[in-house]
Amino acid sequence: MPGTSFFHQARNNAWSNHRLFDVCQKLTKHELSTKRTAFSPTLLESLNHALTVDWYYLDALVNGRRGQDCFANEMPYIDIAKLAAAQRDADFKLMAFCDQLNDKDAVREVELKRADGTVGYEAVADILSHLFVYQTHHRGQVHVMLGNTAQSPPPLEEYHLEFETSFRNFDFSGLGGKGI
Repeated sequence: MPGTSFFHQARNNAWSNHRLFDVCQKLTKHELSTKRTAFSPTLLESLNHALTVDWYYLDALVNGRRGQDCFANEMPYIDIAKLAAAQRDADFKLMAFCDQLNDKDAVREVELKRADGTVGYEAVADILSHLFVYQTHHRGQVHVMLGNTAQSPPPLEEYHLEFETSFRNFDFSGLGGKGI
């Protein structure tokens, strides 16, 4: 069933974001705002970008809107703790959406509008697949940028497996147990 697979991906996405933000919240303001080589020039800009993309797709998937207003402010958060909380909120919304997803919902067409006014239609399952790859890509960029800070990048290559849950309670406890 599509919902189950996407829920597991959403849960792993939340877990990876949690691990990444746990490290990023230990950085100084200077480390967060230092220009580096990546798609977005700073860690803070990269993390904000990933969040606004989540908002864009969640707005289309959950609210049935076209989401383009999500990019009105490319840097909605300059405080890393507030950014982490907003990302956690988006992750929980994505998990809840994926948890209720069924076969019929997975093939439903969603209208997406780009900033240039171009409108396209994509299936929910395709949007979710794209979103998870997109998030993985941007977490990878942040992961690389962390290598040039005082903090070690966290392990992000693991996938949440049920039989390992007891070994991961230290990670999951920080997520509040919501769907994890």
